[in-house]
Amino acid sequence: MAQDSQKSIAGGAPAPVVRFAGIGLIVLACLCFAVLDATAKYLSASLPTLQIVWMRFLSHAVIAIVLFRVWKTPSLLKTGRPVLQLVRAVCLLSTTILNFLAVRYLQLAETMSILFAAPFVITALAGPLLGEWAGIRRWCAIVVGFIGVLVVTQPGVGGMHWAAIYSVAAMFTYALYALLTRQLTATDSSAGMLIISGLVAAVAMTPVGLSVWETPKDIWTWCLLLATGALGAGGHFVFIMAHRIDPAPVLAPFIYSQIVWMIALGYLIFADVPTLSTLLGSAIVVGSGLYILSRERVKGI
Repeated sequence: MAQDSQKSIAGGAPAPVVRFAGIGLIVLACLCFAVLDATAKYLSASLPTLQIVWMRFLSHAVIAIVLFRVWKTPSLLKTGRPVLQLVRAVCLLSTTILNFLAVRYLQLAETMSILFAAPFVITALAGPLLGEWAGIRRWCAIVVGFIGVLVVTQPGVGGMHWAAIYSVAAMFTYALYALLTRQLTATDSSAGMLIISGLVAAVAMTPVGLSVWETPKDIWTWCLLLATGALGAGGHFVFIMAHRIDPAPVLAPFIYSQIVWMIALGYLIFADVPTLSTLLGSAIVVGSGLYILSRERVKGI
């Protein structure tokens, strides 16, 4: 039994190698999402937010359909769990919309603090829903990582605005999206999951997107607008592949890596100089991830 546990779930490679691959993929996915957020922030200075959301999903769907040549393999769109696929797509779209609603009223630090509580929900629900129970060490790593995020964001200590409900809802829809992704990888193709989520969101957003449409002023803006779909599609495809390889509780702590990418991009693109608390919090986040990596090298935790 111990020998079997060392075998790869893919291609006969040792299990630790496969686990490292899943962790690397989730970190890459977080990088894509951070670049997507930076691009959307840049575009929001000249275009309506809902237009950006619509084009992000529309270009996501078109890129995925062309990349996987759905017209030649329509079976990619077949699923044995259509309800779960629909719910997953709605969760992805809902997370995006709810985040935009929240930042209209709340400070970014407050919305980020709430959203990054998702690993708690993912880890807690992965046991009863997926049978993937987290050990005490992994729980400790998640708690430490969340403390690091709080050090970075420093949310206000006063009474929360009523709009915080948007961030709370976004946190839960994101956690559900991650868990459904893990569940569906057992039966559905990665390409199909990527295409369906993009199509559902694009169709749902079309009436709203058209109603607020403003023509981009130049080619550069068009390129960035279309790039949101490429970043979203690429990030979520990698996200799916990561959850195909590793259990959700293993990947959950590395969701925090997105804040490190956001700090770096904020400095490089928007000249946002990180404060001491930002650097300290980021070090805590990275440290919690490195601890998980070190434990995975020894044995599962």
